[in-house]
Amino acid sequence: MAQTLPTKEVHTMDCKQKAVRAVRFNADGNYCMTCGSDKSLKLWNPHNGLPLKTYIGHGYDVLDAKGSVDNGHLCSCGADKQVILWDVATGQMLRKFRGHAGKVNCVCFNEESTVIFSGSIDACVNAWDCRSRKTDPIQVLNEAKDSVSSIQISDAEILTGSVDKYIRRYDVRNGKMVADCIGHGRLRLLDKDTGELLGEYMGHQNTQYVIDNCLNEKDTHVVSGSEDGKIYFWDLIEGSVTMTDKVGSGAVHSVSFHPLEACMLSASETKVHVWREPSFEADT
Repeated sequence: MAQTLPTKEVHTMDCKQKAVRAVRFNADGNYCMTCGSDKSLKLWNPHNGLPLKTYIGHGYDVLDAKGSVDNGHLCSCGADKQVILWDVATGQMLRKFRGHAGKVNCVCFNEESTVIFSGSIDACVNAWDCRSRKTDPIQVLNEAKDSVSSIQISDAEILTGSVDKYIRRYDVRNGKMVADCIGHGRLRLLDKDTGELLGEYMGHQNTQYVIDNCLNEKDTHVVSGSEDGKIYFWDLIEGSVTMTDKVGSGAVHSVSFHPLEACMLSASETKVHVWREPSFEADT
């Protein structure tokens, strides 16, 4: 199994965005997005490492971005307290949503890509209607007691993570919210329905920065960046470190996995690295 993990670096993209705040694959893995401290959002072809398009509209650092399910739109958020909806093909800014009281850490489309959810340092999750000309949120979730750092949409559920040490699960159909306290410092695997702790993953360094983590394309391994300049892979079931990739001396703060292939992106300082399995040979 270890030989199918993406441990071979095939491209390094010098993004020229000052610090890269986040890197994200789109829905089918055909392109990726990089968020920069130079206020820009950039689109890349991760398979050859070449830039595709630059989107300018934020007033401060861009902190997160996601692609729509049909790959036609992007949403982004930033330290300027704004959420922006973009047309991928034209680069046009379609909507600019304002309503958060502080920087916006994370964004996510719903499954139909008709609503954008954004989490902010103001401890709120706002929902924005992509089809409406109104710029006010259509819903505000304000149960968190500290900054909202992550959002995921699953079926009819909204999952949020907060600096207050809680994961919250909102059941949209039944109008219920369940909160689980998980603490800080370790990666934990929880049963979504019961809150039961299924696994813990340790060994990486994470004391100063927000560090991304994810599952690989087959859901067999947990993947995380680390402040020691490495990428860590754990066996999902056993919880043991399977392998590490050394990127450099700076913290690896953002990782993103291809939805279908053994291909991974990592961001460290000003660069993004593209990783494939050891047997991978690029087309010539």
